[in-house]
Amino acid sequence: MIKLFIRYLNLIVITIFTLIFLSFLLPFMFPGDLLSNISGIVPQTNEQRLALEHAYKLDQSIFHQFGFYIESLLNGNWGVSLADQATLYNEVRIAFPATLELVCYALVVSIVIGIPVGFMSGLKNHNPIDFSVVTFSMVGYSFPVFWLALIFITIFCLQLEWLPISGRVDLLFDIPVDTGFLIIDIARSSIENKHQAYMDALQHSILPTASVAIVTTALFVRFTRRSIMDVMNKDYIVAAKSRGFTQSQIFFKHGLKNALLPILPILALQISTLITNVMIIETIFSWPGIGRWLIQAIYQQDYPAIRIGMLVVSLFVMSMTITIEFITRAIDPARERAESAAL
Repeated sequence: MIKLFIRYLNLIVITIFTLIFLSFLLPFMFPGDLLSNISGIVPQTNEQRLALEHAYKLDQSIFHQFGFYIESLLNGNWGVSLADQATLYNEVRIAFPATLELVCYALVVSIVIGIPVGFMSGLKNHNPIDFSVVTFSMVGYSFPVFWLALIFITIFCLQLEWLPISGRVDLLFDIPVDTGFLIIDIARSSIENKHQAYMDALQHSILPTASVAIVTTALFVRFTRRSIMDVMNKDYIVAAKSRGFTQSQIFFKHGLKNALLPILPILALQISTLITNVMIIETIFSWPGIGRWLIQAIYQQDYPAIRIGMLVVSLFVMSMTITIEFITRAIDPARERAESAAL
């Protein structure tokens, strides 16, 4: 266990260092002035340029510049936006929790619906219920998230007028940004109508969550169904049946745990896809997350914001993927031994 932890810790450190180094090189690849791409400030005089070059170590070697970049990241000195001179650390601190909130909504819905439905379909395979579930999962996984979002907007927002079309909460609710997570900020705020604010936030989150969750739920259904079908055909399951155990006893004692283990690696592989889909949905629904913020930065050619935004998203995806992979190997030592034997 300790060796496994050390190995994954080394992997995380090396990957983080690589991502930071690549983000450090980005300003050198962007068009335009290198100093402006790094600092987000357009120098007006030669004296100001010299001062900024000295501040960002551009008058020293590339190793000093890289060391200063790492120090700045650790200190939260991420520079300012080239478009509006806003502090990038504060911008990301506000935008990224909104993305995490939507990711959590979609992931919870997908797990709560996808895994039980997949188990039901796998246990009753090749009957009408199973065929219906398989059809839903194939159709749901085939739909692009942006297409689903536009269909939902057309039906539920424009025609039925049941749900709001954009935003995270109505502008009538003056909720100060504290943690960046809307549910927590509402609870910590001093507004009087918190219940109405919660209901409004729920209404705003339904369509963005559904647009992302349908695709992810379909994926969970497919893999859960396949996993439980494989497990229920194992020799130890056949032996349990021959001893007179009921289907429910076999499932809860032997099938459930063994069927869940292969799903965790799938979750690790889908983190990047889930983040990508959420970032697309943010643009369509004007959800104030990191995806919408990055798209605006690209349109405005705000290179300092693009660099920091890409680094934050990459670090999050990497850390989540490696963490889930570590948890999978820690709770399933047999997988580790099987892969080692295969090598």
